[in-house]
Amino acid sequence: AQASSLTAHKRTHSSERPYACDEQGCEYRAAQGNHLAEHKRTHSNERPYACDEPDCEYRAIRASNLKAHKRKHSGERPYACDEPGCEYRAAEASNLKQHKRTHSGEWPYACDEPECEYRATTAS
Repeated sequence: AQASSLTAHKRTHSSERPYACDEQGCEYRAAQGNHLAEHKRTHSNERPYACDEPDCEYRAIRASNLKAHKRKHSGERPYACDEPGCEYRAAEASNLKQHKRTHSGEWPYACDEPECEYRATTAS
C-alpha cells in the first residue's frame, strides 16, 4: 500500500526506506513506492516515456527525464541566472547551478590525492 503524502514526506527527514528492491544483489531501498517502481525500470530497461519528435528514438524511465529531453528539440531554457547583467539560461536546473559557481567562485569538488590542491566546479 502507498503511504499517505505526509508519511512519505516525513521520510525525507529520516533514513526510513521501507520499499526494497527485490532484484537479486540489489540493495536499493526507497522512501516512496513510486520511487521503487522507477528504480525497477533500471533492471528491466522499461522506458515507457517516448519522445514524439519525428525521427527521435529517445525513451525515458521517468516523465521528468522526457520533459528535460524535449527541451533539446524546442530550445527552451527555463532556468535563468539571477546575477545582475548575466543573460545565461539553461535547459536543466543542474546546469544553472553549475553556471552560478562562475559568479560565486565556489569550487566544491577537490582532488583527494595527498598534497594536491586542485578543485573543480563539477565532479565529472
